[in-house]
Amino acid sequence: MKTILTVDDSPSMRQMLAYVLTSNGYTVIEAEDGEQALELAKTNLADLVLTDQNMPRLDGIGLIKALRSLPGYKTVPIMMLTTESSQALKQQGREAGATGWMVKPFDPEKLLEMLKRVLAQPSAQ
Repeated sequence: MKTILTVDDSPSMRQMLAYVLTSNGYTVIEAEDGEQALELAKTNLADLVLTDQNMPRLDGIGLIKALRSLPGYKTVPIMMLTTESSQALKQQGREAGATGWMVKPFDPEKLLEMLKRVLAQPSAQ
């Protein structure tokens, strides 16, 4: 069973993600911001990270940079799930090490398809 670390400062978004993911067989670890996610990542190796961009304490791009510096997270897929859609921010995300980008509000089916595709890649093992 694959474990997904979800990072979002919105309780309702975390709840919706947890529902969609757990009902499709994923284990979910939730964090309410980048700082909490980083702490959780140090003791839990997730198969994939799904993070928002705009959060207090540590934003999504800051989190990606921090996660990429941890030995266990060098190749773990990190997806941005955010209301932000600017090309400049997407470029910053790619440079930081984001694997992909999905804009909110999201379609649960599309999200699940994207996760399956990303988790099936050899580097995601």
